[in-house]
Amino acid sequence: QGSTLHCCITVLRVLPSAMKFFALLASLLVLAGCASAPRYDTSHPSANYDSRIQFVIVHYTSASLERSLQLLTHGEVSSHYLISDDKTATVYKLMDENQRAWHAGESQWQGRTWLNSSSIGIEIVNPGFKDTPTGRLWYPYSEAQIQGLIALLKDISKRNGISPRHIIGHSDIAPLRKLDPGPLFPWKRLADAGLGLWPNEQAVARQQALFNSGELPSISWFQGQLAHLGYDTPQTGELDVATRHVLAAFQMHFRPSRFDGTPDAQTAALLLVLNQTK
Repeated sequence: QGSTLHCCITVLRVLPSAMKFFALLASLLVLAGCASAPRYDTSHPSANYDSRIQFVIVHYTSASLERSLQLLTHGEVSSHYLISDDKTATVYKLMDENQRAWHAGESQWQGRTWLNSSSIGIEIVNPGFKDTPTGRLWYPYSEAQIQGLIALLKDISKRNGISPRHIIGHSDIAPLRKLDPGPLFPWKRLADAGLGLWPNEQAVARQQALFNSGELPSISWFQGQLAHLGYDTPQTGELDVATRHVLAAFQMHFRPSRFDGTPDAQTAALLLVLNQTK
């Protein structure tokens, strides 16, 4: 403050008298601001914290690259990253990871709600699906997109300490209203790279044989297992519409060959093995 005051006095000496009052007033305001600024002692940093970012949510855009960029930068939704669908699979960083993107909406996973505040959103340019006379047609992801996504997820996970369990899809956190990233998304390939959860196939086969030879668990059991894994699941003991949606979302992630929302022995085995996986 001493050097600042010295400069102010020097300026006042050379200013015309009509301007001295205003210059002095401005200088005093600057000094008052300096005097009121808090001083911090940072010699005792706490070790009790973790990253604000707990989850990574994967989406498809259902739109072209040009339209996706327009929607994610000037529309009502946003995302931290966007992966293009051209040969280069360019990764666009649309905002800083510390900023909250509007990509998850009404959502829940492992009891946490409104995941915009605790997640990073990654959008992949992909049309999603189209309905045809012979059934629903889903669009695949390119090899370049998957390689780009794996590299991006490894970087994000390393910097933020993201658990593989917390790399999930939009349909996992909002099963009543979302289908992305869809049944053609390669969750097992990501898990093989350490970027997601996947059950041991031999353990699933053994459990499935046991369920096939005995009685299928109750609907309450399925609802409890789904909730334990992380899904927002009704606990009604009934196979209601909401429970079917959650079952279908789970099956689409871990058994994409059939995701009709019907509880069966293989679904039960998948749930049991996944919940036993540390």
